[in-house]
Amino acid sequence: MNDLTPHASARTDHSLAALRYRTAARDLEHIVRNIAARYIVQAVPLTWRLLHGIEAEALADLGFASRHDALMLGLFQRPSDIPYPETDEAVDFGTSTALPAVFAFAVSAYEEAARKATSTTLDNPLPKRARAWGD
Repeated sequence: MNDLTPHASARTDHSLAALRYRTAARDLEHIVRNIAARYIVQAVPLTWRLLHGIEAEALADLGFASRHDALMLGLFQRPSDIPYPETDEAVDFGTSTALPAVFAFAVSAYEEAARKATSTTLDNPLPKRARAWGD
């Protein structure tokens, strides 16, 4: 039988909110990875300036904004009181694991691409050039 107590309603609301958040996070991650991929295939290094550009483009994505309400979109905005450099220096968060969502997704995409590149290089070394006089 259905439990119509206030606690059951609160659990349902909490579950729906969590589902909406996970859906929006997956959506945003997909958008960020697609944007980052454009730069990764061109071998553009991840700089602070590029990271800010990726963030701005992802959060301005009209599809993302149309699929999620303003409250949900606000959850992915980087707090303005946490400054990050806007330079052409390479991104380095050190050992920090507390990153704004877009930053975390972009860094993850770059790290994954680097692992794949390293793995591909190790798995498929360049073939030896044949010598004109034989082996």
